[in-house]
Amino acid sequence: MITLQENVDLTSLNTFGIQSTARYFTIIQNPNQLKALLEHKITRSYPKLVLGGGSNVLFTKNIFEGIVIKNEIKGIEKVREEEGRVWLKVGAGEAWHDFVMYCVQHDFGGVENLSLIPGSVGAAPMQNIGAYGVEVKDVIESVSVFDFTSATFLEIKKDDCHFGYRESIFKQEGRNRYFITHVTFKLSKKNHVYNTEYGAIKDILTKMNISELSLKAVSDAVIAIRKSKLPDPVQIGNAGSFFKNPTIPLHLYQKLKEVHAAMPMYPVDNTHVKVPAGWLIEQCGWKGKTIGNIGVHAHQALVLVNYGGGDGQKIFELATAVQQSVQEKFGIALQMEVNII
Repeated sequence: MITLQENVDLTSLNTFGIQSTARYFTIIQNPNQLKALLEHKITRSYPKLVLGGGSNVLFTKNIFEGIVIKNEIKGIEKVREEEGRVWLKVGAGEAWHDFVMYCVQHDFGGVENLSLIPGSVGAAPMQNIGAYGVEVKDVIESVSVFDFTSATFLEIKKDDCHFGYRESIFKQEGRNRYFITHVTFKLSKKNHVYNTEYGAIKDILTKMNISELSLKAVSDAVIAIRKSKLPDPVQIGNAGSFFKNPTIPLHLYQKLKEVHAAMPMYPVDNTHVKVPAGWLIEQCGWKGKTIGNIGVHAHQALVLVNYGGGDGQKIFELATAVQQSVQEKFGIALQMEVNII
């Protein structure tokens, strides 16, 4: 059974807190509802937008002239187990951080570095979320989807997801074609590999007087770092990192470093490096800049914020202005990580 609501306010369903209205709106709690939705006459006439936790979207119009489909498919199922591994099939509507905490509590390793990332489990493969030296593709086995084009359920293996830096088939050619119902993760049960080399994790662990590593210790350190650097969307509207960290040729970095001696970088391969977008934006004078009730966060220039009552189109214009200034100063093109609607 499918119920389509009309003219539904989306303000509380996006972490930017932008006021926008869905022409039509429905909630999916069971994959079987998807075929019924596809058979509905309205579905055939309007564009579709799948919404998870709303943590990576920016609404720029007062009304979305289509159908917003809220994914609320829940559940965590152990589908396979070996001596040192476990496979969990997780509903795409589960909150990502809640799933990470479930893994930490059950001593399942692999996602602890991705603690406190907002959004849903279904959004994780779409964005190929990552933090502190880990990307979610490292632990994904497969992604279960409903194909709106063929009206069939499919199981897409990891290698066919076309994962890249904050990219996947679900964000590109599969966008609004595939509805992610479940994600299957392959996690460790023992002999965990702890990734503590990235960022300030080691420093935080030292301050916490942690002498023996555990999944909880790493998770707690990541949570502490994120809380110190990033604004809570409940208090200040934001979508986390607005831009991707750009990858540039090594020779361009070396040329820029002659002028900007403090420019940081992370090696990608023998010929490319990754430069922190937040550093580039800060050098252009944007950090902490406020324009009306929107702006660039005072502690993390990578985050654009809505202080209350902000307009999505204005935030998009701010993002465009940031891109232009970085291009002019450094000759580097920043790409938006957030989905612009």
